Parts: sequence; C-alpha cells; structure tokens
Amino acid sequence: MKAISAAPAAPGTLPLLGHAVALLRNPLPFFASLPASGDLVQVRLGPQRVYVVCDPELTHQVLRDERTFDKGGLIFNRIREALGNGLGTCPHSEHRRQRRLTQPAFHPARLPGYARVMTEQISAVTGSWRDGRTVDVFPDMQAITARTLVATMIAGAALTDTAFTEMLEDLNRTQKGFYKRMFMPPPLDRLPVLGNRQYDRARARIRRNISSIIADYRASGTDHGDLLSTLLAARDPVASNGAGEGLSDTELIDQCTTFFFAGTETTASLLAWALHLVAHHPGIEEQLHAEADSVLAGGAATYDDLPRLEVTSRIITETLRLYPPGWLLTRTTTRDTRLGGHPLPAGATVAYSAYLIHHRADLYPDPERFDPDRWKNGRDATRPPRGTLLPFGEGARKCIGDVFATTEATLGLATIAARWRLEPVPGAQVRPSLGSILSPRGLHMRPTPRTSGDRAPR
Repeated sequence: MKAISAAPAAPGTLPLLGHAVALLRNPLPFFASLPASGDLVQVRLGPQRVYVVCDPELTHQVLRDERTFDKGGLIFNRIREALGNGLGTCPHSEHRRQRRLTQPAFHPARLPGYARVMTEQISAVTGSWRDGRTVDVFPDMQAITARTLVATMIAGAALTDTAFTEMLEDLNRTQKGFYKRMFMPPPLDRLPVLGNRQYDRARARIRRNISSIIADYRASGTDHGDLLSTLLAARDPVASNGAGEGLSDTELIDQCTTFFFAGTETTASLLAWALHLVAHHPGIEEQLHAEADSVLAGGAATYDDLPRLEVTSRIITETLRLYPPGWLLTRTTTRDTRLGGHPLPAGATVAYSAYLIHHRADLYPDPERFDPDRWKNGRDATRPPRGTLLPFGEGARKCIGDVFATTEATLGLATIAARWRLEPVPGAQVRPSLGSILSPRGLHMRPTPRTSGDRAPR
C-alpha cells in the first residue's frame, strides 16, 4: 500500500512569490520539468498552493472524476469571469443539462454543412495572399476561424466588417488577460489601471453584442439554420424543473461567448503551429504537398476529401501533441480526497497540463521532435500509449467541438498546401505567446504560389 504523504514541492520556490516568476517568464520548460519531482507536485503562487498532476494515470483520474475534481481553480475561475457559466466552465451540477441542450448543434449530421463554410472562409482569406508578400500567420488563421464561427453560429446577424473586427479585438484582449489575471489577487484585479480597464471593456462588449444578436433572433423568430437557432430551439425533456425547458438568455450568451472564444483561438493556434512546423521540416512538407496534389490537384479541400488526407491528419495530430492549445487547466476538489497517495483538502486547486503529458520522454520518445509518423497505421509497436494525447481533455467534460476543430484544421492545412508554399521569414523569432491558449507569436511567413506544373494530376 502506498504511504500517505504530502505532495512534494517543486524546486526553486522564492520567498513570498513562490514559483510565480518561473510561471510568468518561462512556463513551458518549468512545467515540463515537474515530473522529475513526482507524480503530484506542489507549486506556489504567493500564498496559494496548486497541485500539478504529472502522471498520465492520475490525469485520467482527475478528468474522469468530475464530481470530486470539478471545474474551477485559478484558471477556470478567470475564464468563467469572462465567458460566463457556459458548457466549458459550468460546474458538474449543471453540466449534463447544458450538454443535452447544446449537443444538437454539434450532431455529426451538421458537420458537412459546417465544412462547406470552413472551405469558403479558408479560400477567401488565403486567396488574398500575394506572392512573396509577408503575412502574419496567426491573425490570418484567426480571420478564418472567426469568420467560420460567425457564419456557422450567427449567420443571421449580418455583422459589418467593423463589428467583426471589434469582436476579434475584444476576443484577443480577453484571452490575453486570462493567464495574467491568474497571478493578480484581489484587489489588484479591480484597480482602474489601463490593462484592467481594457479587459473589462472587452469582455463586457462581447457579451453586449451577443445579447443584442440573441434579442434580434428571438424577435424575428426566424430559423437561420445556424448554431444559435439550434440553441434557441433546444428543449430539455428531462429537466428537473419542467420538461421542455430551454436555455435562458443569460445561458445563451454564455454558450455563444464560449463557442466563439474556443472555436476561434484554439483552431487558429493549431493551424498556425502546423504551418510553422511543416515549413521547418522539408521532408514532411514534401509529403504534405504530394498528398494535396494527389487528392486536391490545386482545389480547396472539402468534407468528402477528409478520408484521403491521411498525412495532413497526422500532421494535425502531432501538432496538437507538441502545442496543445489549452495547455494548462485547473480543477477544484469538492471534498477531502487523495490523489496518488497524497491527501488533498476540499477546495484545493489541481492543475493538469496536456503539454506536460505530451512532452514526457517515457511516453513520447524524443518528445521535442516533430514526427507525424508517430500516428501512422502499422506502427503499433511505436505508437504512443492510448490515452496519452489530451488536447481536448477526456471524460464527460471532453471538448464538445473537438471534431469541428480538427476538421477545420485539416481542411485548412490541405487547402493551403495545395495552393501555396509558405517560407519562414529569415531571422523571425517565433515563440509561444503567454496566455491561456498556446498560440505562436511573431510567426511571419512568405507565401509562394504552387503552379499547376508542381502538382500531380487528380
């Protein structure tokens, strides 16, 4: 029987600050180093303790036991502050009802229609590229994913270009505020300094704009065939307080805000990192281009092409391993419990990191190497163990939009590969951005059209 003892502390604790300096300066190497200290490691943020799960089996336990390890803690509390109490942030007590009401919007039968919108937006944004003219990749990928979300979620809203740009700017300000505010104890988070004012204005304006769109939808009574229309029509036949209950306006605002944030930032980050990695691995780039030429012959990828885009799919999976967008998340214990033989009190913050698990050398040999063939059929002896890839979480709280996201990323990467070759700008310093989403900063590339002579016949 494993002895009961307190979880070990991570090395490098500073007086008063704890590990806050390491987490703000260089969090990824810090988290990747924690397994050397134990399966469950204490990290301090000032006076607060966070228990970081470093073992895959314990991570599964946390993700699957949502009654004991509920949504909450330092990160989720900040995300809930901005996005509200939607499907991704609500507590266990509300999750099943919200999942039943939102699931119809993500039914597999809707995916071909969503994919058509994705293809249109991918072609529109990348069609504006010019030979040799430097592009800032991440904002362009954001434009694709945000326009896709608008077209699939609120197609009847008829947003102007100005309103769309405003929503995207507010989204960026809010996302960047999550991680920093995790280190900002009250009352510092309420001081009227510029950063706090910008953050508060951005999150309030997003919710106000979505509220106005919902009011217009209710007033018109028109079914636009989009996600919001589906949510408005949804009824819960097993609601505890009355069959046929739907989502309130506040709940609709929370869901739409959550879907807009998650569906824009995470997929844009995934696509941008994939383009960056491919450009730095010529052999893999050659395989990707060969597949795009064979399957697409210069055309845009569609839903029907997905089964044949095997190389593209493996690249997306390996990118998710190296740069999982939601790289660090937290839960809170609802009762006194034990994890890995260590006692945890009720109300403790437990953090888990897909990045940490994905970069363990015992699970992924040579973990820093970009190797899409890890996921190739026929390599079962060297494939990573089942359940060690966690970019969308696991269990009942696994991301509802995981297939939506990977479909969009696969269509985007294949379409770009069929039409363009992206070259890194010499001297560009590409780094992960410090925030709740692991997005690339400084990713500038030069597109060169791939002519018909470069492609194999379809």
